[in-house]
Amino acid sequence: MGDFGKCPQNHPKNHYKKERDEVRMKDERKATRQSYGEALTKIGKENENIVVLDADLAGATKTVLFAKEFPDRFFDMGIAEANMLSTAAGLATCGKIPYASTFAAFAAGRGYDQIRNSICYPKLNVKICATHCGITVGEDGATHQMIEDISLMRTLPNMIVMSTSDDVQTKWAVKEILKIDNPVYLRLARLSTPIIYEQGQKFEIGKAIQIGDGTDATVFATGVTVAEALKAQEILKNKGINIRVVDVHTIKPIDKEIIIKSAKETKKLISIEDHNIIGGLGSAIAEVLTEEYPTKLVRMGIKDTFGKSGKAEELMKYYHITAQDIILQLTDF
Repeated sequence: MGDFGKCPQNHPKNHYKKERDEVRMKDERKATRQSYGEALTKIGKENENIVVLDADLAGATKTVLFAKEFPDRFFDMGIAEANMLSTAAGLATCGKIPYASTFAAFAAGRGYDQIRNSICYPKLNVKICATHCGITVGEDGATHQMIEDISLMRTLPNMIVMSTSDDVQTKWAVKEILKIDNPVYLRLARLSTPIIYEQGQKFEIGKAIQIGDGTDATVFATGVTVAEALKAQEILKNKGINIRVVDVHTIKPIDKEIIIKSAKETKKLISIEDHNIIGGLGSAIAEVLTEEYPTKLVRMGIKDTFGKSGKAEELMKYYHITAQDIILQLTDF
């Protein structure tokens, strides 16, 4: 894992179940940005060194929950993302643990220079928690639909990149990254998605979760597309096609072991993401396969184009990142 060898292994192997036979998604839905705000408030009670910065979007990013509980440790920096990230870097040098939040388009986009030079280069302990990622931002349109942030962030030395799929996993991630003295980019969604995991599910940074052991195909998914992959898994099972779903919640460092294992054990490989297919999850997986176990990978995602304004669910259909699109890839298998 290179420089990430210091990531804590907090779950002993006998307590950490990497594979699951199945999950039953609940009817309850919640946006991971909401889970983030709730988790942030909880850990704020446990660690007084946590400070939160936002760029005039606290209501949308849900950092408002922390602000109400800890007004003296919350800083609204206004519409000045570069300044917010530079200030976060300064706070980190003073022993504080800053969680800096805004929309992904502004965090990874407007703040890239500050993230690169002020946070990653000196390897400062700043947690960049970017909400409203991907085309599922919806009606805000192409300018706000950040489909390049995984690509930008994973190429930065010293940066850990995560993209969580549900309420349980997000709350774990918000707390878990507190334990790491390292820059982190945590990608969060506006769209409400099903709750996938039971309370108490064990996760580990850098280790993906395999759901099912089908050998017909592996679908690697991250963020909002994990729920879509699981829907497809259930429908395909009724058609006699058994697939496994791999929830890649940590994109950097990527779980090479599970990628190679899946390539050896399944007949077809697919990646699906709410992100440009260039530089995102699919690219990260393809890099591993090219070096370790050359195999064809079908990359599903935004095909090197900008987004459009529309309802999130409609846009997912338009850009072919739904359960039905996965099924179409496999029904003539």
